[in-house]
Amino acid sequence: MVMRAFVLLAVFAEASARSCTPNKADVILVFCYPKTIITKIPECPYGWEVHQLALGGLCYNGVHEGGYYQFVIPDLSPKNKSYCGTQSEYKPPIYHFYSHIVSNDSTVIVKNQPVNYSFSCTYHSTYLVNQAAFDQRVATVHVKNGSMGTFESQLSLNFYTNAKFSVKKEAPFILETSEIGSDLFAGVEAKGLSIRFKVVVNSCWATPSADFMYPLQWQLINKGCPTDETVLVHENGKDHRATFQFNAFRFQNIPKLSKVWLHCETFICDSEKLSCPVVSHPSRNETIT
Repeated sequence: MVMRAFVLLAVFAEASARSCTPNKADVILVFCYPKTIITKIPECPYGWEVHQLALGGLCYNGVHEGGYYQFVIPDLSPKNKSYCGTQSEYKPPIYHFYSHIVSNDSTVIVKNQPVNYSFSCTYHSTYLVNQAAFDQRVATVHVKNGSMGTFESQLSLNFYTNAKFSVKKEAPFILETSEIGSDLFAGVEAKGLSIRFKVVVNSCWATPSADFMYPLQWQLINKGCPTDETVLVHENGKDHRATFQFNAFRFQNIPKLSKVWLHCETFICDSEKLSCPVVSHPSRNETIT
């Protein structure tokens, strides 16, 4: 009698352990964020419990949430460069991150259809930041892409009060005639990106129009380097911000156009895959106080 009760208890426990109703999960949800990737699959795919599914075949970190099993890659720049088997590759100008969710049952036989869901996130590395240097508020560029999800990065072109680049200068601002030739300090900053990515300014140029393709242009930075001795590149490809300075100027003989617009072509460099350019040029910093 005691033995029979034990058997019934064991059967009941087994039934409780496999209480989910099998789902056919042909579509998974992938959310691509700057620092994090979140994947959701319908609960109980083909009869598998969440504790039987592994991210990258390595990590059993799934959680049951709102009718889905959710798996999170919390860091795209882990020390071992491969969080739970996540792989990445760079094919200019695109970054791809790959992973998968697989079933792994330790029992002798498997009665459920195996689970193997692959997913990826795609990030564009090149951005064009436009900013009216002297006449418009600092703009933020939002770039969205990804694999069945959304990646949103913010790049802003800011102005600063001095070469320390610690205090932002509110735009728009007006320069008096006597200030032509004085130093202006600018920087392109990325927000929300993983620390593995570095901001690299490839080129910056000024126009007397908001159109970055306006035929009249004045080049400040080309291929990461200043175009003349009045332009200084402080940091480029070293951190989440690239900084530089140049002399204030105005365009001559432009009827009804006294505004100066600054444009920068910027890309995001994966420091774990590439040797990001860290530009160092002879500068006037030694004489600036």
